Amino acid sequence: MKPLDILTAPGIGLAVANVDTDQLIPARFMKEPRSVGYGQFLLFDVRRDAEGGLDVDFALNKPGAERAEVLVSRRNFGAGSSREAAVYALVDGGFRCVIAPSFGDIFASNAVNNGLLPAVVEEDDAERLLAALVDVQGIEVDLVEQRLRAAEVEVGFSINPVWRTKLLNGWDDIDMTRQHQGEIDAFATRYAERFPWARAPGAELIGKG
Repeated sequence: MKPLDILTAPGIGLAVANVDTDQLIPARFMKEPRSVGYGQFLLFDVRRDAEGGLDVDFALNKPGAERAEVLVSRRNFGAGSSREAAVYALVDGGFRCVIAPSFGDIFASNAVNNGLLPAVVEEDDAERLLAALVDVQGIEVDLVEQRLRAAEVEVGFSINPVWRTKLLNGWDDIDMTRQHQGEIDAFATRYAERFPWARAPGAELIGKG
């Protein structure tokens, strides 16, 4: 994954609570291979009017919204089913950060595993950011200092410390485990010496390689 430390990019506000994974990507599109690009399915039904055309008043349909890399929304973003495709749709749509007062637990975990930052802010701060992002505006996301800046608004955000480390370094779970390679090798050696009968003849130590 691409590391994320300080991101300065266009941002857009989606002033809606309870945006669930079914809205983020309708189930009928999940039969498509990821290679087609899931960004085209992001909020597919929500951003259309009753006749099926694009709703010109919807945030993601505004001029310049296609350049946005940061999305600000309201509480309970990513609730609902555990479909990872909801994160794929955001990432393929160009987003690197979603800011909200709260997230669905599985969505947030899936987001981090795909390099998407779920930044948690206070509800009042979310409203301040939404007011600053009435139209597409620049926003700075500082994961090092855990600060957000848009126009005259500056607020802090929270994130699980382990997730922060993964995003700062562009690590997945395997990369995180590899940071302890020396300890793993030492344990494997001690274990093999203590229980030599548990190791198959010719087998390599688990931590090696």
